[in-house]
Amino acid sequence: MKKERYEGIDGLKAYAIIGIVMMHVLSNGKYEIGGFVFEQFIPAFTNLVFLFMMVSAFGMCCGYYQKVIDQKISVEDFYKKRYVKIWPYFALLCVMDFVISSSKESLFEVFANLTLCQGLLPEVNIQVIGVSWTLAVIFVFYMLFPFFCFLIGNKKRAWKVMSAALVFNWLCSSYFNTGRKNILYDAIYFIVGGLVFLYRKEMAEFVLKYKGITSVILLSAIVSYFILGDSTLTMLFFCVAALIYSLGCNRGGVLVNPVSKFLGGICFEIYLCHMVIYRVLEKLHLIHLFGNGLLAYIFTAIAVVCGSIAFSICAGWFLNKIETFIKESK
Repeated sequence: MKKERYEGIDGLKAYAIIGIVMMHVLSNGKYEIGGFVFEQFIPAFTNLVFLFMMVSAFGMCCGYYQKVIDQKISVEDFYKKRYVKIWPYFALLCVMDFVISSSKESLFEVFANLTLCQGLLPEVNIQVIGVSWTLAVIFVFYMLFPFFCFLIGNKKRAWKVMSAALVFNWLCSSYFNTGRKNILYDAIYFIVGGLVFLYRKEMAEFVLKYKGITSVILLSAIVSYFILGDSTLTMLFFCVAALIYSLGCNRGGVLVNPVSKFLGGICFEIYLCHMVIYRVLEKLHLIHLFGNGLLAYIFTAIAVVCGSIAFSICAGWFLNKIETFIKESK
């Protein structure tokens, strides 16, 4: 079975990862910059992790949903593919982070990270590759993917499950006191990603036919987010609007071009490593090389993005060499 491919999603992921890097550089650098862009707009990029979750669910469905439903992939093959894709790169980053800031606590956290089961811990705050809480949640989703396929086995059931997930999201924050690092809090984004998958053909056709209308809807979702606040409903509105818009973008434009395709292909690698790159720049005293204003922020953000891209490429090459060596030595 050939995996379905939607070129516009690469562009969506590319812009999302650049936004997240900009947000982390701004929040950690504590630059003295004011105005709507630096006080509200860029800080709001922190919630783009929810877009990653929705896109992750949609992408997994494109690649594996029908195979799981038809039982054309074994449980062993499915989980092997998930571990092989994620573990080597993540393990390399964890070792690097531990070397940069060694401690007994870091050693415990590295162990938890290397199992890729840290997302099962209740409200844990792991500092080693701190941004990997998103990976932790997504990997729990991978663990549950066969059950997820059952939940969205048909459209009627998927809508019911989505309603239950939305209620659970509200209960997590208002009663159970759990936040976005909990899989049940985030489940709504994965379920909606699966729901979009079930209607993907109709939605892609709608976007192609009514590009102007979908553009207005996406713009309305962005405006609603800043006017009404960053609630689950406004975030869902934006994520769904952005994902649906990307489904109809398969020929040129801001979402489909060589740069966005390249960045979209390594977006999760950039996400995992960018704070390690930031820390290296910080130890080299380059974060405030040009003071504490706009110029320093722009320089640092560009340096972190470029450094993350370079590291992702080099790490990928290094890990491929090791894999080839191991295979040849057997």
